[in-house]
Amino acid sequence: MNSVHFAPGPDGHAVVVTRVAEQQWHAVEGGRVVGRGDAAQRFDGRLFVSVDAWHGAAFDRLAAAMVADLPTPLHTVVDEADLDSTANWQRAGFRIRRREREYLVPTDPEVTGLGSVRLPPGMTVVPAGEAQEGPLRALDRTIRDEVEATLGWQAMPAEVLLRPGGSTVVDPSKYVVAAESGRYVGLLRVAPVPRRPRIGLIAVRADRQRRGIARAMLAQALGSLHRSGEATAWAEVDESNGPARALFGGVGAQRVGGNLELVRG
Repeated sequence: MNSVHFAPGPDGHAVVVTRVAEQQWHAVEGGRVVGRGDAAQRFDGRLFVSVDAWHGAAFDRLAAAMVADLPTPLHTVVDEADLDSTANWQRAGFRIRRREREYLVPTDPEVTGLGSVRLPPGMTVVPAGEAQEGPLRALDRTIRDEVEATLGWQAMPAEVLLRPGGSTVVDPSKYVVAAESGRYVGLLRVAPVPRRPRIGLIAVRADRQRRGIARAMLAQALGSLHRSGEATAWAEVDESNGPARALFGGVGAQRVGGNLELVRG
């Protein structure tokens, strides 16, 4: 790879950007590497880019090179508190596509108030590791089709990815499932993230929503984590998702940050 882009740095030396691999760029100034850019295509087809640069000129040259070399749309994710990074990407022509709130969620039922949650009539909650893989994957497809028909799957978080074969279920043992008369109608995924477990997804079939099913699954998942010695879990919620914000707010979750997904093209 040898695409090269030139521009002056803050000290007057030329910043030379070279595509050193299929998905990697280097910015060199005065013989030193002053920035790196990377691209990665997710399983759902979205192309995400990132830049680590010493100064704004190097960032701008790397971003411009990547935009010139790669097909659009391009996505990136930044911490909502990192105003400089947000401004850098916006200067490169990216716009904010979604905002996610990050929550620290207590697991103790005495704190969450979930110790006495009552299931809707005819409903049971299947603990993580006990769900049947076939019905779970069928529910996943049904919910994905419902999302695609309304918001569109592209509105989902970056990490909710379609895997080869079109499934988003990576490890069935990580899912809590709600069942009604033996039929799966809701799912919750607890992701095995280092340091702290993460509530990666909560979803209920459209025709079974607003019946307390999500709350019942959350009670099962958090209660299990509490019994295993985990004091808190992590969760991310789209800022526009009022029901999800209310669900986590109602169990004493504390907002501790957030991130922005930006897109160009």
